Amino acid sequence: MSSEIYLAGGCFWGVEKYLSLIQGVESTQVGYANGNTLCPTYEQVCTENTGHAEVVKVVYNPNIISLTELLNLYFEVIDPTSVNKQGGDIGMQYRTGIYYINVMDLPLINQAIHKLQKKYEKPIVIEVDLLRNYFPAEEYHQNYLDKNPHGYCHISPDFFKKAAKAHPTGER
Repeated sequence: MSSEIYLAGGCFWGVEKYLSLIQGVESTQVGYANGNTLCPTYEQVCTENTGHAEVVKVVYNPNIISLTELLNLYFEVIDPTSVNKQGGDIGMQYRTGIYYINVMDLPLINQAIHKLQKKYEKPIVIEVDLLRNYFPAEEYHQNYLDKNPHGYCHISPDFFKKAAKAHPTGER
């Protein structure tokens, strides 16, 4: 049985590539979440203050990778103390966020963030919220870095190698 979570970590191209390489992740899709515009376009999200975050829908097998393990890997490629900015990307759509659909995931998310906070002096500013809406991004954004290997990415290629080698336990 699969589970899903929606993760925002700046530009969704690199976050999607990174998460797709993790053992136990069955599928990824980039899109826009928790905004106030129906069916936004990329241009609208970037220029019209729609309130959406660029996110990656992650479908994963919890028997292979637990939500906690998945979140810990996600935390490695974001600055959890940065507001509306990751790498060179600046704007509300580039905020960090964890959007859940299963309320049973919330205690695990809060526990992971509490543990993460112990590593930082500055406060963790990852938005945690129930997924209110999600709209898939345009097709040219899907698997963008596979289609454009030299495309922009704020995540170091070393993290892609690390994700591909991760061996999760699936333990909660």
